[in-house]
Amino acid sequence: MKYCNSLTSYSRFKTREVMVGEVGFGGNNPIRVQSMTTANTMDTLATVEESIRMIEAGCELVRITAPSKKEAQNLQVIKDELLKRGYTTPIVADIHFTPNAAEIAARIVEKVRINPGNYADKKKFEEIEYTDKSYQEELKRIKEKFIPLVRICKEHKTAMRIGTNHGSLSDRILSRYGDTPKGMVESAMEFLRICRDEDYHEIILSMKASNTRVMVQAYRLLVHEMIKEDMNYPLHLGVTEAGEGEDGRIKSAVGIGALLADGLGDTVRVSLTEAPEFEMPVAQKLLTHFDDYESHNLVQKIDKYPLNPFEYKKRETNSVFNIGGKSVPIIKADFSHKKKISPASFFALGYNYSVPLDKWHISDMAADYVYVGDHNLDFEVPGTLGIIYNYDKWKNLKKGYPCYTVNEYLEVKEKSEKINFVQINYSALSDDLINIIRTDNTVVLLLETNNNNAVAELRRFFIKLINNNLKTPVIIGRRYKNISDEQLQISSSSDCGSLLLDGLGDGIFLYAPECSSDQKVNSLGFGILQATRTRISKTEYISCPSCGRTLFDLQETTAKIRKVTDHLKGVKIGIMGCIVNGPGEMADADYGYVGTRPGKITLYKEKNIVRKNIEEDEAVDALIDLIKEHGDWVEKK
Repeated sequence: MKYCNSLTSYSRFKTREVMVGEVGFGGNNPIRVQSMTTANTMDTLATVEESIRMIEAGCELVRITAPSKKEAQNLQVIKDELLKRGYTTPIVADIHFTPNAAEIAARIVEKVRINPGNYADKKKFEEIEYTDKSYQEELKRIKEKFIPLVRICKEHKTAMRIGTNHGSLSDRILSRYGDTPKGMVESAMEFLRICRDEDYHEIILSMKASNTRVMVQAYRLLVHEMIKEDMNYPLHLGVTEAGEGEDGRIKSAVGIGALLADGLGDTVRVSLTEAPEFEMPVAQKLLTHFDDYESHNLVQKIDKYPLNPFEYKKRETNSVFNIGGKSVPIIKADFSHKKKISPASFFALGYNYSVPLDKWHISDMAADYVYVGDHNLDFEVPGTLGIIYNYDKWKNLKKGYPCYTVNEYLEVKEKSEKINFVQINYSALSDDLINIIRTDNTVVLLLETNNNNAVAELRRFFIKLINNNLKTPVIIGRRYKNISDEQLQISSSSDCGSLLLDGLGDGIFLYAPECSSDQKVNSLGFGILQATRTRISKTEYISCPSCGRTLFDLQETTAKIRKVTDHLKGVKIGIMGCIVNGPGEMADADYGYVGTRPGKITLYKEKNIVRKNIEEDEAVDALIDLIKEHGDWVEKK
């Protein structure tokens, strides 16, 4: 089950150093930040200018697509121009289907990236029955195609990234392992073993997926398998097709942050559907979040770890009204700090009061509970919104729900028959408290920590509950001060997302009045739940970050599609710039919009093509028609 140094004491998993040009990855080197150009590789000037903007934003490795021989050859021209301008940042060639392009690029640039699912393997979305003999014959064929590249890299001291993408697994892997993290890992390990047999070790590995659960499980399993085979190659972390704006930042921080918290990762890329130079500040803010992790307060070691880190299983909890059990995780807001609370205050939480109609309108992202402390509410509140008071206030009002300190809960006799919230941290989880809450099916714990290593301490709390066979629901809470709006997005997504991906937590609450608005904090909470796939409250967009293969303006098109579909709660739409990764990477989507050639779009329903080569200016309307045909369309209210 081992996949990191420790679940309670932070330290980076020690990998071997791999040199990419003059830049070291893994070993004792800092975690490196990288990105990928979006310009056409044959447009030398555009690629060079974009690379410079990326480098000046903090990019330490520039990836450029090389889908064919001509692009691979032009990498020399690009490299020479960058050197001429004084930029020595190493370049990685992104290879997909073409071994001869890889073999050209490996003689020019400092690193090549291959995807095992595409390189020398077959991807036709066919299910094939393999015997052990025929499977080994396929591996032999792949080895014969792959070895020439390995030997060229070894000769020229060129590094290699073996980058498995969830949506690009070969038909051979899918037929034997299915669309699983195990399949992703085995796809990479097959190529890795060939490299080992050739005594070639300048390798970095990645396990990317748009689904954050799959991505985290795959990286963990990869490390586990490497340990078993006495390997320790550096890891490149990324959530592929994360999207744009707040959603893209949250999703990236959830997936990458969960792994960084466990000490995994030697280089990162935040894949946003935005100009690539905007990716670096986000990645840097994510790394900044972990600056103080090594100096964290000690967390008690885990003797018995009851979770399987390689699969998702929600912790079994009691059902306390609409919290825990089979209910989706809740969002709790905090208004206790406000000077005054009015009906308008609840607008930020997704509740809009109509005076003419004398009724509340409730959005899909309406908070479930709000903590008001000692405030008096002299108006009727929405019926779906639970109001939480401090215990003494609740005792006098006899409405809403009480919130206790641990001592209050242990000492007082007066309790709510429905829900009793108890504020707690790890040190307060005493044997006395355990014995009492074991028989109290009305308790919901509000869990917080001040530990720099928030994930370790919060996780340790859950493990103690599980090992004591306690099914009390737990709401994860974090308080933030003196950080920017974007840093709040990234830090909270990492802290809370890490636990939710492991099935821990029946809701979240964020307290950050100094950092952001109530509305943004509420939206952030729902965004974290969406990114962890624990509660779906809006449309999900699986959109690629663009590259030199992209056949339309991804940012403009994504904005256009989002404008007309952002009300389709729970619908997943893939927006892919080209056919190379499109069908595979959006395999998790309900509908797909893929560039197939300049000005032409192909539409998918799940993995199946339904309309080919639609004119680009007609394609968004055609997408809407497709959604309507399958009964997933609703009109905007």
